[in-house]
Amino acid sequence: MVNATRDGRKRTASDAVTHFAQASTVVAGMLVAGWLGTGYLKHEPVAFADVGVSGSGAASETFAVAAAEPVPAVPVLALKEPVRRSAIVEEVLSSEMRRVRDYVAGRYKVPTKELDPVLAAAEQHGRTSGIDPLLIVAMMAIESSFNPVAVSSMGAQGLMQVIPRYHMDKIGDARGKNPLFDPQTNVRVGTQVLAEGLRRFGSLQVALQYYGGALSDPQARYANKVLAMKRRLLTAAGRDLPSATDA
Repeated sequence: MVNATRDGRKRTASDAVTHFAQASTVVAGMLVAGWLGTGYLKHEPVAFADVGVSGSGAASETFAVAAAEPVPAVPVLALKEPVRRSAIVEEVLSSEMRRVRDYVAGRYKVPTKELDPVLAAAEQHGRTSGIDPLLIVAMMAIESSFNPVAVSSMGAQGLMQVIPRYHMDKIGDARGKNPLFDPQTNVRVGTQVLAEGLRRFGSLQVALQYYGGALSDPQARYANKVLAMKRRLLTAAGRDLPSATDA
């Protein structure tokens, strides 16, 4: 009887241990499945692919990050926005004019953000008039050192030092008390004055002397200064220097 009771107690204890072990296994399995399911639901491969994660090693690392914390809702737009802004900035100037801008900014200590609209105007009005934009930039360097509000003792104004009273027909409907202090207006009018000299004299050197008010100078010092600056800008732009006959 005692043995039977002992055997019964042994079976009862054994059964309890067995049931507890089975129950623990089931609960553990449910927890693991739940954890994996949660990790799978949080994993967003499209979002991670958009930020450049690729390859088997990167994929397993991505899953570990995704299982640990949720992926932000809109990471893609945040990444692409600066790219769009950068692309817009790059389209303002040609590649060679961007190199010229960097050279001018260093030489004349002018911030690039101030040079951008000035050099863009040179490219725009150079194209419409058939004049090399780098020649226009060289003239600005000699005339004003890129100071948009420079004024000479003769009353010449702005980047290309245009004297208003001689060129009111070219200023036209430009508004404001001093329209030639506007870089776009100044570059447009200055380029038109040079184009007028080219039509009248048919020679770049003489047209430059006409622009500088020094037609009577036999040494053509103004033209030589502008053309020397243009050669420096050509080098900065990465363009081949012209031969002596082309200059």
